[in-house]
Amino acid sequence: MLDIKLIRENLDFVRQALARRGDVFGLDEIVELDEHYRSLLRQTEELRAQHNEASRQLGLSKDKPPQLIAQMRQMGELISSLQEQTRVAKARLDSLLLDLPNLPHSDVPSGTSEADNVVVRSWGQPKDLPFEPLPHWELGERLGIIDFQQGVKLSGTRFYVLKGLGARLQRALISFMLDVHLGEHGYTEVYLPSMVKRECMEGSGHLPKFADNLYHDEEDDFWFVPTAEVPLTNLHRDEILSVDDLPLRYVAYTPCFRREKMSAGADTRGIKRGHQFDKVELYKFTVPESSDEELGKLVADAEDICRKLEIPHRVVQLCTGDLGFAACKTYDIEMWAPGCAEWLEVSSCSNCGNFQARRANIRYRPGPGAKPRLVHTLNGSGLALPRVLISVLENYQQADGTVLVPEVLEPYVRVH
Repeated sequence: MLDIKLIRENLDFVRQALARRGDVFGLDEIVELDEHYRSLLRQTEELRAQHNEASRQLGLSKDKPPQLIAQMRQMGELISSLQEQTRVAKARLDSLLLDLPNLPHSDVPSGTSEADNVVVRSWGQPKDLPFEPLPHWELGERLGIIDFQQGVKLSGTRFYVLKGLGARLQRALISFMLDVHLGEHGYTEVYLPSMVKRECMEGSGHLPKFADNLYHDEEDDFWFVPTAEVPLTNLHRDEILSVDDLPLRYVAYTPCFRREKMSAGADTRGIKRGHQFDKVELYKFTVPESSDEELGKLVADAEDICRKLEIPHRVVQLCTGDLGFAACKTYDIEMWAPGCAEWLEVSSCSNCGNFQARRANIRYRPGPGAKPRLVHTLNGSGLALPRVLISVLENYQQADGTVLVPEVLEPYVRVH
């Protein structure tokens, strides 16, 4: 959430920053409503002071004048009316603020779509296979490790079943990624619920903006997580952290659930897009001064998984028009998939500044007796399945239709 004080005092700056995202936002209504809300607060406080003074006078009076009693009653009714108007105005103001995206970082390149994103660096060269590479959906069916028909039978379109070595390879990738982030990158593993309260979705920035893309249990008002970013953001909701504990670095594996609303076409083939998928998520809470540095480390940690798998990949900085709602700066990591003949996004690493921290009320105390400040939050996949699985299958396929297991995964796939 953006700071209303920032909007109030730097309206032109905020307007220009949001314009870089390529959309128009109703800042004028927010400014007017903010002024109305603050006016109501002032009126309420002034009337409450008058009411308190009248109450004091009544307490000193021996005969309790009816006129003073009636005046106090009228002031009490007016205070109640003003309080309700203030509540309504504040609720509307908060609603409008929740719909505003984060401001882009000053060094994010301007652009209107993914076509304006910038390739920062690449690792490895896409393999020139001496045979016509097969896409993973053909490989998976021929090897009997991906069953699309059973997925449809169980749950409908955009679902599939991994079998035998397919399921084992998926599990191997998850365990391998967790072990690397724990043993080499210094993260703390957490096991999280797959359903969260509404306020958790609001804190991470997924509600109200993306309600149509989320799965919701209406009876208990539980929301299925679209990413572990949601519960990880809210681990420290409404807390004041010690500066000595920062940065906090968490890693978590969760199943993720999103409504994939795609039209028919090549992009929907195989397991690239599904309503349910697995992901290993990296998350950081840090002081503002080091958040950019921590973003660089976050990207490097995700890249390390790609290198260890020996799969060609590249890092892409997103332009302003392609930034996520809560992000102020983002780098995507894309793996090459020769069967699909495309770069697949396997990680999106973002610095969200204090945007999520303000929504979730997460602060830290810089020192003894110091005023609490908002932390900065960062998140990124480390990495996301099933696209890593796709890249492994398509890059390690052989001319005879078999698939080799990457060396780093062999201990995880081996049956003891």
